[in-house]
Formats: sequence, structure tokens, C-alpha cells
Amino acid sequence: METRFQRLFLGVLLLGAASLINPAFAQEEVSDDDELEQVITPDIKRRQIKEDDLDTENFEVGVYYGFLSVEDFGTNGVAGFTLAYHITESFFVEGAYGSSKTQKTSYELLSGGVELLTPEQRDLTYYNLALGYNFLHGQIFMGEKWTFNNHFYLMLGAGNTEFAAKDYFTTSLGAGLRFYTTDWLALDLSMRGHSFEHELFGEAKRITNLESRLGLSVFF
Repeated sequence: METRFQRLFLGVLLLGAASLINPAFAQEEVSDDDELEQVITPDIKRRQIKEDDLDTENFEVGVYYGFLSVEDFGTNGVAGFTLAYHITESFFVEGAYGSSKTQKTSYELLSGGVELLTPEQRDLTYYNLALGYNFLHGQIFMGEKWTFNNHFYLMLGAGNTEFAAKDYFTTSLGAGLRFYTTDWLALDLSMRGHSFEHELFGEAKRITNLESRLGLSVFF
């Protein structure tokens, strides 16, 4: 019994001494496969998208064509041009000039030979200066390579309308969507409301001429 105990005690001493001499015997051996798993990382292929920034120039010049609904004088084609200065990314000022030729009123058409205005007086022109605010900036993706910037805007301004050989102080309110095809070229789809008071039919009457138009502008 004593001999068996001595052998067991001796074996424990030998095992402890071996672990002190070579610590590798006290740890599990790490296999080569485990080491490779720690070194190798997943190979993730990332898609790179390059987006052109808008030009840093703050001036914008544009042309437009659309339709102007003049109360009592029908809906007529309208054309004009704009010049804008972008104060910040959100705010800009815009000057606009447009012209249109109105139709005869329903009274003139029904009465036969009666003409309220001469052909020259039927020409309508306007100019105004407005403050605009850009909002809801976004992007439109077409395929994997094409990305286009766009935003909505609101405008409030004042100016003058010349119609029937008279000038009328006019306030304007508008909204639109600007779509950038490149970093310097933009399409503009918008609506305007031009409001003024006239006395063409004997009594003072406030009207609002609604205008819808499509424009093309460049930045420089």
C-alpha cells in the first residue's frame, strides 16, 4: 500500500516538473487550421459610386416655355427667360421676364364685331423679382452608374404686368421641381400664380393668372 502511494506521488511530481520545463504540455495544441481561420478575413467586394458635385458657380440663367391662363382671355402660350443668383444652398433670388398674346373674350366672340382691345393691347408681358427656398433635396438613381440630384422649391415675389396698354403691380407665388441632368445643366418644371387688380370691365377686379412651364437652365 505504501509503495503504491509513493509511486502515485512520484508520478505527480514528475508531471509538474515537466509542465514547468515545457509549458506547451499544459495547454492544448492549436492546430494549423485554427490559426488560418483567425488570420483570414472575409473578402467583401464593395461597389464604388462616384457622384459629381454641383458647380460652385452661383449664377443661373434659363429659358422656359409654357401656358398662361389669363382670366377672361383664355389659355395662351408663354415664353421667357430667368436669371438667378444662389445665395446659399437653400436660398436664391430670381428675376424673370415673360410674354404672351391673349385671346378674345367670350363676349367678343359671341357679339360678332365688338373688340374690347386692339391686337397690340392683347400682348401681355411681365417681369418680377422673387426670393426662392430649396427643400427636400434628394437623388434619383437610374441603373447602377447614374445618379441625379433634384429638389423642390418655393418662390414669393413681386413685379409688374403690362396688359391692355396699362401697368399693374403684380405679386407672384410659385413652386417647382428642379432636376439636375449634369453638374451644370438643370430641368425646371414649375407653376406660378400672378395676381393683380385691373378695371378693364369698368369695375376693379383682382385676378390670378396661373402659369405652368418647363424650363432649361445652366450654371456659370
